[in-house]
Amino acid sequence: MSAINVIAFNIPYPANYGGVIDVYHKLRAFNHLGVDVYLHCFEYGRDRADILSGLCKKVYYYKRNTGLLSNLGLTPYIVSSRRHKNLLVNLEKNNAPILMEGLHCTALLGEKSLKDRRIIYRESNIEHDYYFHLAKASQSWLKKIFFYMEAFRLKRYESKLRLADQIWAVSKEDKSHLESILGHSNVHFLPSFKGFNNVATKAGKGEYVLYHANLSVPENDQAAHYLVDHVFSKIEIPAIVAGLNPSNALINKIKGYSNVEIRANLNEETMADLIKEAHVHVLYTSQATGLKLKLLQVLFNGRYCVANSKMLHGTDLFSLCHIANTKDEMIQKINGLVNQSFTEENISQRKPYLENYTDSYLAEYALRLLNS
Repeated sequence: MSAINVIAFNIPYPANYGGVIDVYHKLRAFNHLGVDVYLHCFEYGRDRADILSGLCKKVYYYKRNTGLLSNLGLTPYIVSSRRHKNLLVNLEKNNAPILMEGLHCTALLGEKSLKDRRIIYRESNIEHDYYFHLAKASQSWLKKIFFYMEAFRLKRYESKLRLADQIWAVSKEDKSHLESILGHSNVHFLPSFKGFNNVATKAGKGEYVLYHANLSVPENDQAAHYLVDHVFSKIEIPAIVAGLNPSNALINKIKGYSNVEIRANLNEETMADLIKEAHVHVLYTSQATGLKLKLLQVLFNGRYCVANSKMLHGTDLFSLCHIANTKDEMIQKINGLVNQSFTEENISQRKPYLENYTDSYLAEYALRLLNS
């Protein structure tokens, strides 16, 4: 297999939040292996990126059809808003397999003119679960209604995914779910690509605790509020909350604590440095869905990781983290790590667990699946 079509739900650069990180670094890994990638991007709130042309044989852009009309009917909005007539036209220009990045990009599953094409669905979340949790986390009643409605539509739509020839699931738990629900015999565990091929953690000690996330996502905003109120405000070591588009409520809350600081909308390099220099990373989630990219980012590049069990859902990485499922356990774990240096031995312990999560391994495995 020397060529592939990749349908991306958004423009995958800059690679600064969950889903696009996986897509962008998958493109880089395929390019490194000499695969010709025909990239099809839906435009939504991000500028076109020239860097993608250097990684791909051809890049196509499509306007996402947002608005009320795309929200009518029983097809999920995230799918119907990404239906574009030119996408099918461009896919028919070659005979390469088609990789649909996320349920968002599956509108053409079952299309008659593609019946002889190999189609792969790349799962990144059990989407109806994800939207149900977004509904619970949202503070806006209008958003709650939309998220609950979308969760219902996504649950109903899920059965269509059995039309894919292969499914690449982001976690072992999601793999089991899809095999059970769809009765699909060709589901494979393929963790997220994230740009790492080596453990680059620094030995020694840092001077702060860090929580980082896309803070515009309701779940992450809720987690940040929880950590600031119940954990970061109760510890001696300084704490930093960092990420994209924090709410005014979160910004104002953090201003009330002398030992907590917010860093908003950092570029990729600055965020990488912030992660590398932190002493303890606190990873907390209220929903056990998908594989959290920030977990892998921390384990490849950061020092100590304090995480709740849901953050490690569907992985074999529990032994690399300090598990804390209550606020008191988090405070206790952080306080216990403050004066401990992260050693070369700690770094060596991570390496065998992370070998199968490197981009080079994942790209070679993906090509074996495509050629099987």
